[in-house]
Amino acid sequence: MTSNRLPATIIGVAILLFLAYSSIFVVSARQQAIVLRFGNIQDVKTEPGIYFKLPFAFMDADRVQYIEDRALRFDLDNIRVQVRGGAFYEVDAFVVYQITDARRFRQTVSGDRDSAEARLRTRLDAALRRVYGLRNFSAALSDERSSMMQEVRADLQNAAESLGLVVRDVRIRRTDLTREVSQQTYQRMRAERLAEAELIRARGNEAGQRRRAIADRQVVEIVSEAQRDSEIMRGEGDAERNRIFAEAFTRDPAFFEFYRSMRAYVGALSDKNTTMVLSPDSQFFRYFKQSGDPAQAAPTAPAAAPSN
Repeated sequence: MTSNRLPATIIGVAILLFLAYSSIFVVSARQQAIVLRFGNIQDVKTEPGIYFKLPFAFMDADRVQYIEDRALRFDLDNIRVQVRGGAFYEVDAFVVYQITDARRFRQTVSGDRDSAEARLRTRLDAALRRVYGLRNFSAALSDERSSMMQEVRADLQNAAESLGLVVRDVRIRRTDLTREVSQQTYQRMRAERLAEAELIRARGNEAGQRRRAIADRQVVEIVSEAQRDSEIMRGEGDAERNRIFAEAFTRDPAFFEFYRSMRAYVGALSDKNTTMVLSPDSQFFRYFKQSGDPAQAAPTAPAAAPSN
């Protein structure tokens, strides 16, 4: 009898262990659990711990669906938005959200994260287009960027709550010109820089011409003043020379005539190519004939001019 009861006991223990295992489920700190009975929500467990349910999940009696209970994130890349003024830009953004109402999350999207994120992506795309369409591109690069993200978050909040979610944060990671707009912007900026360079160059040429004109006028004035001063000094020198000659002539007229004759000889005979045709009795050479004191020469005899 004992040997016959042993297999039955083992089977009974195995069944009890199986029923106990099928009746226990564990919820971690990063999870929520939805207990489903015949497809309907029976209970929602949001605190971590060990819980019990009816066994035989394969008969759809009680089944547990685990839902994330932590901050989740999804990205939305390369969104083409149009800003005020008509220019197009590419925007990358991401959303941080958390499932706060597991029951509603199960009822709306059957607890499927992909379905929930697909709905939020559609709403995020529309919110980004609206927020950017009300502003210029420079707003995304200024202090207004934070307020833009707050507006996008507010637009998402109602849609998220309808799914049992709460949007924790919305961030814009990148705002870039599209390739076409980037090329147009580059050409426009290049044209602006060239125009600015031409303007600076024109102003520089104008300033250079003005300074050259001032310098030329100053040169003319300085040269004129120098020529005037030189003429005055030359006139004063000539007057002084004539005064000295006149004084010397009045002191010794004979010596003065002798001096002038010597100067005339030097001027006439210094050039080897000069030919002079004169009479031997010419007054020009009278000092070559006379000896003794030069004062014996006739004081009134003029010095002959050289002829070529």
